Amino acid sequence: MNTALFPGSFDPITKGHVEVVRQAARIFDKVIVAVMTNTAKSYLFTVEERMQFVQDALRELPKVEVVKRPDELTIQTARDLQATAIVRGVRNDQDFLYEQQIAAMNKELAPEVETVLLFTRPQDSFVASSVIKEVAHFGGEVSSFLPAMAAAAVKEKLGNR
Repeated sequence: MNTALFPGSFDPITKGHVEVVRQAARIFDKVIVAVMTNTAKSYLFTVEERMQFVQDALRELPKVEVVKRPDELTIQTARDLQATAIVRGVRNDQDFLYEQQIAAMNKELAPEVETVLLFTRPQDSFVASSVIKEVAHFGGEVSSFLPAMAAAAVKEKLGNR
C-alpha cells in the first residue's frame, strides 16, 4: 500500500489544502493528514481546534486519515506511519523554493521517503492561512477560502474585533 503523509500546521485549513488532499487521494492508496507544529509560527487555534477543522473538512474522503503530531519531526512521523511519500502543496515559485529545501533535508534524513509536490489550482495560488487571518482581523470576508467550520471559527475569533 502506498501511503502519503500530508503534514501542515493548518491554522486554519483552507480550501487549497483540501484540494491538495483530494489530488493526493487520487494518486495514493492512503493519505494521512498530520496536524503539526511549525516553531516559526504563532497559532490562532490550538492543536485540538485545528484537528477538528481538518477532520470536518476532509470527512467525506474515505482514503484520508487525520492525526495530530504537534511535537514531532515530519520525517519521523512519516517513518512511524509507514508513509512512502510526503506530499506538499505548492502555490507559487516561493513555495517551490521553500519546499525544495525541505525536500533536500528530508532526503538526507530519510532517503527511503520521497517528496511529492502537488500544485494548487490557480484560484488558490494566493491563499495562505496567514493572509486569511490578516483579512479576517480587519473585518474582511474569508468564507470563500475556507471550509465552513474553519470559516466560522475564524470569524468568531477575529471577525468581532
